[in-house]
Amino acid sequence: MRVFHVAADRFTELEGLPEALPTGGFLWIGSARREFELKAVQLQEHLQRWEIGPLVDLHVSDLLNNQLPSHFDYTSWYDLMVFRRLAAGAGSEKLFVDDEHGTMTSAREALSAIDTSPVGFTVFERVLITVHPADCAVREYFAQRLAGQAIGNDARGGVRVPTTPADLMLRMLNHMVDSYLDLRRLLTRQLAFLQRELLNPKSHFHDWPLLLDARNALHQLEDTCEDQRSAVQEWIDALDEWPEAQDGTTRRERELLRVRSRDVLEHIERVLTHVRRLEQSAENAVQMHFSAQSNRTNAIMRTLTVLTAIFLPLNLITGFFGMNFDALPLIHTHTGVWITIGLMALVAIALGAFFWRKRYLGTQPR
Repeated sequence: MRVFHVAADRFTELEGLPEALPTGGFLWIGSARREFELKAVQLQEHLQRWEIGPLVDLHVSDLLNNQLPSHFDYTSWYDLMVFRRLAAGAGSEKLFVDDEHGTMTSAREALSAIDTSPVGFTVFERVLITVHPADCAVREYFAQRLAGQAIGNDARGGVRVPTTPADLMLRMLNHMVDSYLDLRRLLTRQLAFLQRELLNPKSHFHDWPLLLDARNALHQLEDTCEDQRSAVQEWIDALDEWPEAQDGTTRRERELLRVRSRDVLEHIERVLTHVRRLEQSAENAVQMHFSAQSNRTNAIMRTLTVLTAIFLPLNLITGFFGMNFDALPLIHTHTGVWITIGLMALVAIALGAFFWRKRYLGTQPR
């Protein structure tokens, strides 16, 4: 568990939970899920000591639940946001050499590299509690970034340190949504490889369970994005119901929170649109695969039909001269067999030329 004091002019990490809240700024308490479970009692005691109210037991269970979907809830003294991240697991960037080279194994491992673990946020007026997965890099990223901003604020062009816990939460949410970029690259490469295998006429695609798993993963991502959108929209609605601010500075901070909230919602909409586009692309690839299979089957059947039509009159000729009659023409001459062979060749060539002209034989024009 890491404890940070965030103020307008400094960002410092404390050795532990303080006995009293600092006079200025707010506290950010970032903890891994297992660590939060072990220190929940101690944290509850400090929240009561700071006179800001403890966490509701049901919300503590929500923060410890690793399977909970994204949602928003609130009390009269704090707000709760559970937000499932969309990220690619460690080592996923090495599964594909580039956008065009991969294997069925790398495509299968790409699905297992998708991580949608939830991150919990508890927003008090002067305290922010975040509960992360064990391997979540969001806490470390913001700890380093905010420390750099506090040290070199002027050199960074006036980038502000968060002034409220809600401001910091929205920045984290925005970063988590934007981190979908790595996962998008991974999914795009995986689906592109599967589509090439589906549409390759020289390959016999048979790994349909993998394609089904990919479609199910996209459905799951779509559900996750919709839950994210609903949670952020509920947060925006709750933000509009906050008591009206009296001074101009507070009103400006509230308006900035609304702007950041709408920005997060817009980013989620973009991610949702891209996930649906990938899902539609996978559906189209399957339809194109069966269409290509049908076209190849039709071409084969057309060729066989043409060959049958060519050999049908030849079979008629051989059947005619194969009858057991003594008075058939040409059967008693030395040139009869050659005349018959020439007639059969002429008929075959004429029919072949006719079908070629009708484009029943040969490649179809592109």
